[in-house]
Amino acid sequence: MLLKTLTVKQVNDYLKSIVGSDIILKHVMIKGEISNLHFRGQALYFTLVDEYSSLKCVMFEEYINDLKIDVKNGMSVIATGRISVYEKSGAFELLVSKIDVEGAGALFLSFEKLKQKLRNEGLFDSGKKKPIPKNPNKIGVITSPTGAAIHDIINILRRRKPSIDILVVPILVQGSSASLEIEEAIKKVNRRNDVDLIILGRGGGSFEDFYPFNEERVARAIYNSRIPIISAVGHETDFTIADFVADLRAPTPSAAAELAVTDVNFYNEKIENYKRSLYHYAMSIIIDKRHHLNSLKKSIMSKNPIVKNQQLKIRLNSLNRIMEDSIYSVINNKKFKYISLIDKLNTLSPLNVLKRGYTLTMDKDNIRPITKVENLSANDKIYVLFEDGEAKCTVNEVRIYER
Repeated sequence: MLLKTLTVKQVNDYLKSIVGSDIILKHVMIKGEISNLHFRGQALYFTLVDEYSSLKCVMFEEYINDLKIDVKNGMSVIATGRISVYEKSGAFELLVSKIDVEGAGALFLSFEKLKQKLRNEGLFDSGKKKPIPKNPNKIGVITSPTGAAIHDIINILRRRKPSIDILVVPILVQGSSASLEIEEAIKKVNRRNDVDLIILGRGGGSFEDFYPFNEERVARAIYNSRIPIISAVGHETDFTIADFVADLRAPTPSAAAELAVTDVNFYNEKIENYKRSLYHYAMSIIIDKRHHLNSLKKSIMSKNPIVKNQQLKIRLNSLNRIMEDSIYSVINNKKFKYISLIDKLNTLSPLNVLKRGYTLTMDKDNIRPITKVENLSANDKIYVLFEDGEAKCTVNEVRIYER
């Protein structure tokens, strides 16, 4: 077979006609990362790259005007267009008619758009944040019932304030229906009159996992909540729209629990401070009165006339009574405040429950309380605490009541 000699241009023209007539290559969608982005004349030039290959791309003015995103180097996109051959170099190129952000990038753009919208409406304004109660009696916890977050929150709340009442509202924290569940859970807690504070959160995850907390319905439910809300989504470096709208943002679920209640040891220390202040205050009064008394004695001794001496005695007795009354009054007032604080502390103590005939069940190590029968199995070793002692027991059988 006799081969025909072709010019370079003929080869490139032939390749261009072959590629241009291919049905598949006339309309393709190619995903990759934008590199070497630049304008030249009225066209936008860039290269689509992945870890294996690269492809030259060009978008002409007629399509640039329809762009809905601000394209940048490093952005992961899906470019739509047709494959062609550039005759001068013989290189393949994509003639782009449309550029869309790929995957998480699209979610991020949606996130930024909603964040700007809500900011403009004032949902992030610090002046509209509700104050977090200093000593809540009941806290609603909205999170997954199976994740590590719920256990961390409950354990920390119980440790810092054993008497705290916790209402757990279980929800899905990711997936298509999660945002609706979060919204309904917030509304459900707001229909109650006994909840002082809400903790809304979940454990770590990806940006996509957190997206229910970036949806508008959740943001508006938080904003419209009558009850203050602490958000605790993911880790310290994770931010969601729920964090911006909430009355307080905690870096983690554990941190949310610590921000929600004051450690009981704080109150113990406060009582000790009151005792020290009371002692020093009383001693200062006694020392001051003694100095005054000594001064009076010296004055009396320096004046011999009987009448003057009698007057000074009367004055001295009067001052003694005033001093005693003042001291007793101050001491009694401080004593009353001290007893009142002790009574409050005793009331908060979980040990008082044992005096009313109840018992407290602990795990085999006598460290953690067991609050649900589902946490027990037959033959488990447990401790049962009474008012006057404890009993080490073995579980014979476990029965879970249906509700």
